[in-house]
Amino acid sequence: MATPSEPAALSQTRKSKLPPEPLQQNLDLIPLPRQGETRRFMAARAAYLPGSDIEIDGELPMNRANAFGGHVYGQSALAAAWTWREIERERGAKPEERLDLHTIHGFFTRPGARDRPFLYDVTPLTSTRTFASLSVIARQPTQSSTAGPAAINQGFPLADASLPLAQPAFTAMISLKQPEHDSAGVETQEEPPQVRFKEILESRRPEEWPPAPPVDLSAIVAFVGAHQEGRFPVAIMKKVDMRAWNRGKPLHERRELVLYKLHAPLPVEDEGKWDANAHVVAHAYVADRNGLLMVANNMGFGFTLEKAASLSYSFVMHVGAKEAVMREEEGWWVQELWFPRTGRGRGIVESKIWSPRGVHVATEYQDGMIRGYERGFVDEGEEREEGEARESKL
Repeated sequence: MATPSEPAALSQTRKSKLPPEPLQQNLDLIPLPRQGETRRFMAARAAYLPGSDIEIDGELPMNRANAFGGHVYGQSALAAAWTWREIERERGAKPEERLDLHTIHGFFTRPGARDRPFLYDVTPLTSTRTFASLSVIARQPTQSSTAGPAAINQGFPLADASLPLAQPAFTAMISLKQPEHDSAGVETQEEPPQVRFKEILESRRPEEWPPAPPVDLSAIVAFVGAHQEGRFPVAIMKKVDMRAWNRGKPLHERRELVLYKLHAPLPVEDEGKWDANAHVVAHAYVADRNGLLMVANNMGFGFTLEKAASLSYSFVMHVGAKEAVMREEEGWWVQELWFPRTGRGRGIVESKIWSPRGVHVATEYQDGMIRGYERGFVDEGEEREEGEARESKL
């Protein structure tokens, strides 16, 4: 395996002074009194704000004030999983009868604010012996936390659950399914990226790739540098340099690879709280990061992006939740992204989640708003290169 003696990615990485929060802290939920069949929860911590962890002198050329969408998406799935475990306990279900997260279909309708908590209403919809579905509605208070600005770093007090609520910011349909074996032993998948991109991935050790940028937009990366580690919660993420492989290809044939593993160990058998379903949530949380910005870069909007925002996001598990468990000793997981369609002010992000052993564990499919200015603060040489990418995608 060819590796440099002193990788630039390691020597130049700028680490944040504060450690990032693990999933158990960042996505923790406070149970609230139920309302009939509806279980209710409140976020304990503020959502991550992309770019807030960039360490530079001066102001960024772009401002992002909205909370990371993966927070409400991941917590909705976690709230659904906790709700179903509680129902299973009430029914006296045996361990082998339990259901695991299967699909998460989410719809974003309002931007999230990080100075107030998300509150979740989880309602069971259908139930059979092997399958169940639930709806989740997420809202935020119409005002900031009763704890003031301190809540962003110290957490939200229970009093925030009594504040008046705005219209739903996010809604989701979530299914859980009983794990099962292959039918007649049949299982198929394409070759994993560890095989297809073997030469690229083995050109250096996983930890030697630069960190995934806090805001992966060409203009921001050019301004702050490519080695800002930031404080992204839940997982350490590394971005593989795919520029040489992508050069000259139409947009739909390009690929981006992101390597990741948990910041801190996450339990597997904690009876309905931090069990294997929490690992599924971690994968879905990670998969939401930077995808639309990568689309914008490849569309030619890396220096002229007006707006990018998720509209809908689906995450489908192809295996049981226990096969999605991330263990430190097993190494790095791989997110393989591509962008099959852009236009009409929107773009599609599709990605596959691959285990360190090369198993296709889950698939993400996201539709988002992507709007670019006709002209912007662009270096002329970069503008020509970005413009060529814009033409080649159609």
